[in-house]
Amino acid sequence: MTGRRGSGALHQPAGAMGRPALLLLLLDLLLPEIAVALRPALRALGSLHLTRPTSRPAVALNYSVLYFQQKVDHFGFNNPKTFKQRYLISDKHWQRDGGSILFYTGNEGDIIWFCNNTGFMWDVAEELKAMLVFAEHRYYGESLPFGPDSFKDSRHLNFLTSEQALADFAELITHLKRTIPGAGDQPVIAIGGSYGGMLAAWFRMKYPHVVVGALAASAPIWQFEDLVPCNVFMKIVSTDFKKSGPNCSESIRRSWDAINRLSNTGSGLQWLTQALHLCSPLTSDDIQHFKEWISETWVNLAMVDYPYESNFLQPLPAWPIKVVCQYLKNPTVSDSLLLENIFQALNIYYNYSGQAKCLNISETATSRLGILGWSYQACTEMVMPFCANGVDDMFEPFLWNLKQFSDECFNQWGVRPRPSWITTLYGGKNISSHSNIIFSNGDLDPWSGGGVTKDISHTLVAITIPEGAHHLDLRANNAYDPASVLLARSLEVRHMKQWIRGFHDNARRQH
Repeated sequence: MTGRRGSGALHQPAGAMGRPALLLLLLDLLLPEIAVALRPALRALGSLHLTRPTSRPAVALNYSVLYFQQKVDHFGFNNPKTFKQRYLISDKHWQRDGGSILFYTGNEGDIIWFCNNTGFMWDVAEELKAMLVFAEHRYYGESLPFGPDSFKDSRHLNFLTSEQALADFAELITHLKRTIPGAGDQPVIAIGGSYGGMLAAWFRMKYPHVVVGALAASAPIWQFEDLVPCNVFMKIVSTDFKKSGPNCSESIRRSWDAINRLSNTGSGLQWLTQALHLCSPLTSDDIQHFKEWISETWVNLAMVDYPYESNFLQPLPAWPIKVVCQYLKNPTVSDSLLLENIFQALNIYYNYSGQAKCLNISETATSRLGILGWSYQACTEMVMPFCANGVDDMFEPFLWNLKQFSDECFNQWGVRPRPSWITTLYGGKNISSHSNIIFSNGDLDPWSGGGVTKDISHTLVAITIPEGAHHLDLRANNAYDPASVLLARSLEVRHMKQWIRGFHDNARRQH
């Protein structure tokens, strides 16, 4: 949910540590996809043969960029307005005989960015004889229903919903099957990560006649209402840091009081600005946002704790939390030394490339994520409760406060959230009547706390990746991939082959 969501992608924790703003910043990556957890503006087995990939230079992905005229409103009848939805197609390995269509359900960001971070689809295209389609989510990238006015006000944003996005996908697939010779006889499999993974799962639930199955990677479809405890997300983040270095999580837990003490005076604020190499001078009014920015950094690191160098949210080293924790081994030092160590840790995330001249507390992730759009979605139907108690986690305590969250959303967008709508629309935990969905989750990914991590039926299956962060399985094969993600991908391909074979067998019987 990049993150949030991209890829994904991952990746909405609320704001002001207590504070629904923090929540809004985390999701994304729901991102993507990504991290929308901190303020309404992040608003981010058996006998399987496992082949370890070898390192290979990156190659340019070959795809066509196309546009499809979509209705702005699929569910009304008096609005004739349309817009151009962008989508990408690659048919290099597609075969009409026994082939398939892998359809990426785009999440909150630029579809080309998600395409470039979903190497799994490219890696399996030949084996599955697959055409690859990457569909951009409305209101993101170039797919803007009202052009530059799309984010002007809540009236223009009224059509930014998961329901409308799923209808876009269904219409696009119908169009492709009708206009591409041979595509009409092909099974379609939905694939997505983070928010895109949620969409993939919901797409199979709502349009089972359009897609034969779905791979929902790092898809927190249960991070709503009281389906899971509101503190599960922050607990997983904290566990990642606790496991990655001695005293690492404790150093972070103690840093909040150190910041509070140092920020009580003008000289302390000046020292913090200089010690953390901030781009703008800190004022007392900035401190809450400053702490949220740091919190979101730890969250993002947990989401992209990949076993090799990556550039999903930021350029990062392999196992970045272990690198960060090298600077956080001693929690009992003075406030100033502790914060100097915190700077060294933050610098790994924000300046691994060595190009940053200062740290900007208004930025935490790539600009490819649609922060504004996700903020609106988090304020309407994507309402995900988050909290922390400072005991089971390393964060400053904050409660989930729906009223405060609602007020913040109303102040920003003029709308109020509907916290029960997603569970009403998609069933919450009552999804056993559905079929052919793979839910994959990495134990390192904080979004796994809201994901499906146990089989529900023999066709609603959960795949767990112990060494996996946010939708690691959707990333390209890498020589440094742990065995657990190789196994996960092999299982995913096995299920998809079964769906494809079943589709073609049924087609032959009907003829």
